[in-house]
Amino acid sequence: MSEPFDVVIVGAGPAGLSAALYTGRARLNTLVLEKGIPGGQILITDWIENYPGFPDGVAPFDLMENFRKQAVKFGARIVTDEAREIRKDGDRWIVRGGKADYPARAVIVTTGAAYRRLGLPNEAKLIGRGVSYCATCDGPFFRDREIAVVGGGDTALMEAEFLTKFAGTVHLIHRRDKLRGTKILQERVFANPKIVFHWNSIVDDILGESNLESVVLKNVKDGSRSTLAVEGLFVSIGVDPTNEIVKGVVNLNEWGEIIVAEDMAASEPGIYAAGDVIAGAPHQVATAVGTGAHAAISVDEYLSTK
Repeated sequence: MSEPFDVVIVGAGPAGLSAALYTGRARLNTLVLEKGIPGGQILITDWIENYPGFPDGVAPFDLMENFRKQAVKFGARIVTDEAREIRKDGDRWIVRGGKADYPARAVIVTTGAAYRRLGLPNEAKLIGRGVSYCATCDGPFFRDREIAVVGGGDTALMEAEFLTKFAGTVHLIHRRDKLRGTKILQERVFANPKIVFHWNSIVDDILGESNLESVVLKNVKDGSRSTLAVEGLFVSIGVDPTNEIVKGVVNLNEWGEIIVAEDMAASEPGIYAAGDVIAGAPHQVATAVGTGAHAAISVDEYLSTK
């Protein structure tokens, strides 16, 4: 087998490309595996206003293209391939891809997470055109508008309250007749006059051509339907970490996120992780960049002892 890369980074989102920049600058032989277009989950957002250094905001593709160029400038190699397995082979790790096997002295897993979707026909078409999965990312675009939040857990309640800073009215749509979130969060949303509750309801259809115009609500008790005119729909029904390649390899928490130490090391020596796939990390670009850089610095320190 060929000589291993110093580090293979799985995923080319903000965390992976940030890690690649730092490992490249450390003169580590760096390979980044990405099954699609570099950029990750951030590319479904229409505009980014909360990343430092861009007071007027920035298009996600433009930001991530600059990330990619900077990582490549310092020597990282980006290969389009889907990582399917990570396994130990003596003193090295093997990342098995769809096209080839990639040996590595260390691995940084930055596979991110996927927002759960409603699975409705128009949903994908209207992402970034009224449909969103991130209130902190897109909330400011809906100032004084009628919007809706789907969900009843902690995240949905926090997002609904946050969105009242911008929206005229926030419609909270929940399939049950009571919320699942913690009591203090429930108290806050119940006390907020800008939040209107739609109990025992699900979103049955999403309407609009170029932009979201309304949603169709279905009452799960009696089957009745009604149309709710909204310009924004924030889907907050959970996030699933993209963890298939590390199941059975490193320790995960109850939600399937990778448990990391303070230096971003996973439970197996030589494997590090960063970004949305790790436990306890807010799903923000800035967090992904920071943890990616931290993981890269830790890998450099780890390899210097080998």
